Amino acid sequence: MIATLLVAALAAGWIDAVVGGGGLLLLPALLVVAPQLGTATALGTNKLAAICGTSTAAAAYARRTKIDWGVAAPSAALALLCAGCGAALAGSIPASAYRPVIIAVLVAVAVFVTVRPQMGLTEHAEKRTTARRGAAVAVAGGLIAAYDGLIGPGTGTFLVLAFTAIVGADFVHGSAMAKIVNTATNLGALIVFAATGHVAWTLGAAMAVCNIIGAVIGARMALRKGAGFVRIVLLVVVLALIARLGYQHWTQT
Repeated sequence: MIATLLVAALAAGWIDAVVGGGGLLLLPALLVVAPQLGTATALGTNKLAAICGTSTAAAAYARRTKIDWGVAAPSAALALLCAGCGAALAGSIPASAYRPVIIAVLVAVAVFVTVRPQMGLTEHAEKRTTARRGAAVAVAGGLIAAYDGLIGPGTGTFLVLAFTAIVGADFVHGSAMAKIVNTATNLGALIVFAATGHVAWTLGAAMAVCNIIGAVIGARMALRKGAGFVRIVLLVVVLALIARLGYQHWTQT
């Protein structure tokens, strides 16, 4: 059980650092391999591992690329609050309710990225208007952050796409901003889960080490290989997860 979760944490850290969405691998692994934890504790333990990986990736991006703090900082501040509010409601949603919602959103993401092949390959600074900046903060720091606290998987991917589509960031810079905000969402949710006793600290700490290793490798690869590489990984990850979650949902209904 522990070996499986550590490998999943390593892979999730790599995925999170490149395109986000590592929770779509790690959270189902926790729910399947360690069902005795319960949904809320699985969510809390996932956040403990994830915050270590995302903060490590955020630091790596901040050292080696330019981050638009005018968008990232207010998004992160709002995300801290909204993710905590979402986490407070997390125990009321059964695990069986996750899959249809996540599958539908992932299909929409795959279609959106496929039909717009040039999106995210270059930056479009002309989109950085005041209105678009405000919209990005509201969507990333409010809507997506609340989703992260409530359900979680796919948050990093949704953040990358939000910054790319709304303020014209390329995939590398969008991923950099996403890591800043995702660190805040993980912290907000983790505070709530920890306060309510829904974190398996020993298991989460072991998973966090593996998540950090994966995040360092992923961030360096994304920065070295560029936006085209990130886009390909994003599509592969999204399509693979749609297939896996769809199969699970079909066989268990």
